Amino acid sequence: MSSDDHHHSPPISPVNPMPPVVVALFLLIIGVEAAFSFGARGLIGGPSAVGWRNAAIQTYGFNSDVMAWMLTNGIYPAEHMQRFLSHIFIHGGFTHALFAGAMLLALGKFVGEVFNQWATLALFLISSVTGAVIYGLVGPDQPWLYGAFPGVYGLIGGFTYLMWLKLGQMGVRQYRAFTLIGFLMGIQLVFGLLFGSNSWWLADVGGFAAGFCASFVLSPGGFRKLREKMRRQ
Repeated sequence: MSSDDHHHSPPISPVNPMPPVVVALFLLIIGVEAAFSFGARGLIGGPSAVGWRNAAIQTYGFNSDVMAWMLTNGIYPAEHMQRFLSHIFIHGGFTHALFAGAMLLALGKFVGEVFNQWATLALFLISSVTGAVIYGLVGPDQPWLYGAFPGVYGLIGGFTYLMWLKLGQMGVRQYRAFTLIGFLMGIQLVFGLLFGSNSWWLADVGGFAAGFCASFVLSPGGFRKLREKMRRQ
């Protein structure tokens, strides 16, 4: 290679770019929250915009009573089935959305450096749906479920799976991979004791478990490894 060729070669980025699907999810979450926040302050949408958030929770949030009604009657209308995913994009306020969005970016980038971006998206969505289902199965009279945290906890499940593999390769005790989820659950317990708790943590734990289990299939070569293992048994 001549010095001239070397001069014109593109610079190599020291960090991997953020997976586009993770950025798209983040922008959707922040965009929806911006509409609710501006509407509540009368900046857009006129007088009716003050009620946009509550209306969206009723229409797109997840509700255990609605799920119980579907299971009892064996009827699954699209307007209620969409709730398993649409609840991701509604939050209780700007801080709630910002925390969820920041964790989504951080964990999405980490997981997305190993998984391809579609596997990362699948991990997030599978965990969001599973978290809602587990929350719904706990029983009626639960508060509305909304927010991206069940999916974010699914990405924590993916992160834990990668740590679990790495510790196994290093010959270190693999239970240490679960330190992060243990720490986060501990914080939730303390906040629950101080400020009162709701049952959303069930959806978070469900999302985490789904994310960890789904990683065995969604990780690079994961489905092939699983198929080979099943053939051997």
